[in-house]
Amino acid sequence: MSFQRCPQSQDGGHSGRKVRSKEELEHLNQASEEINQVELQLDEARTTYRRILQESARKLNTQGSHLGSCIEKARPYYEARRLAKEAQQETQKAALRYERAVSMHNAAREMVFVAEQGVMADKNRLDPTWQEMLNHATCKVNEAEEERLRGEREHQRVTRLCQQAEARVQALQKTLRRAIGKSRPYFELKAQFSQILEEHKAKVTELEQQVAQAKTRYSVALRNLEQISEQIHARRRGGLPPHPLGPRRSSPVGAEAGPEDIEDGDSGIEGAEGAGLEEGSSLGPGPAPDTDTLSLLSLRTVASDLQKCDSVEHLRGLSDHVSLDGQELGTRSGGRRGSDGGVRGGRHQRSVSL
Repeated sequence: MSFQRCPQSQDGGHSGRKVRSKEELEHLNQASEEINQVELQLDEARTTYRRILQESARKLNTQGSHLGSCIEKARPYYEARRLAKEAQQETQKAALRYERAVSMHNAAREMVFVAEQGVMADKNRLDPTWQEMLNHATCKVNEAEEERLRGEREHQRVTRLCQQAEARVQALQKTLRRAIGKSRPYFELKAQFSQILEEHKAKVTELEQQVAQAKTRYSVALRNLEQISEQIHARRRGGLPPHPLGPRRSSPVGAEAGPEDIEDGDSGIEGAEGAGLEEGSSLGPGPAPDTDTLSLLSLRTVASDLQKCDSVEHLRGLSDHVSLDGQELGTRSGGRRGSDGGVRGGRHQRSVSL
């Protein structure tokens, strides 16, 4: 049952990855097109900004050469006007923060009033919920009070700065009235160019943000495609048929033994020698084979000869007829006797002399 459902899940997963890869490719192409378009617009905006900047500098230099020294004399006045305008904007922001702090303080006081009414509703029993709400509202009132006082002090500070800046503007206007009148065209032209440059600068900044966002989407789509590709490769590697884990069949009779067969034959010989020596020791004293004199060639020859048999049941009887030093153990021990007193002969017995 599970074998029949497995191909369906594989097909579903494959189709799902195919759809995802198609969507990510579309996102990648869209992001690439958007990057190209927005970068072209960004190049044009930067070129326009540089052109306006150069043009404004050229016109202002021309205007300044015509007006002469009155521009430098009137410059402190226009600088004071700029500072007064900034101080006025800061005063407005501080006033908004102070109004917000006052509203929060009033709301927190109303919450405290409601919590007190809830606590005092039942004098015989103290409700922990209302008590917790009252504590929370009290903390909010304290925080709002601190914020209100902080906003009030900040508003007073910036208001004083604004008043000082306006007073300086009035004083300079009285002192530099003539220079201010003569240099007015220069500073008005400068203000116009400054406003135009600020607008183009804001446009350049917006286009740079759009390019950054498009590149981010491009990177995300590319990363998703890489992940899908890695999943596909991992699935292909995991889908390869595993190597068989069962026992390997031995070579047929008459076939030459390979390296792996030789290793198996060596292990079989060791087991056969152990079994034969145990049986020989139980039957009687006999000359034990000297294993130190065995050579690798002799072991491989015996292993190759044993692999030609179609059964391995003869290994137990092999030690009765084979001696690795050229002597037959069967003749010395007199043969194995079973429970019936007869001589037990092994199947597929071979007499091998090295």
